[in-house]
Amino acid sequence: MGQRKKISAEARKEANKSLYFAKLNDVPTSPRKMRLVADMIRGMEVNKALSVLKFSGKEASQKMEKLLKSAIANWEVKTEEKAENANLYVSAVYVDSATMLKRLRTAPQGRGYRIRKRSNHVTLYVDTKNTNDNQN
Repeated sequence: MGQRKKISAEARKEANKSLYFAKLNDVPTSPRKMRLVADMIRGMEVNKALSVLKFSGKEASQKMEKLLKSAIANWEVKTEEKAENANLYVSAVYVDSATMLKRLRTAPQGRGYRIRKRSNHVTLYVDTKNTNDNQN
């Protein structure tokens, strides 16, 4: 690795130490369906977001709930505090498209219809309201 890349990689790692996030790769759900769930909880307090995800009827909400719990656990490990005492909220949620499985379905008259089985990557960031208030 070149020196310039090494310096930028170390800077990126240092910046990530102050961020509290969880990432879920290759979720076998279309990104559009996952974005609907992500929009429901973006900017919410953590406890309220967990209850919204728990009682949502969407399949993607189960995976998002598990990811949110993971992000909370990551926050607890990095800060060595309990999540109940802090005023945590979902600061950002990113849903990016991942690889697509391409299949063929037989169709009439010797043709084939293309089936695209989509998947996505989800990144969820958690932060405390107190740190943002002190900076402003």
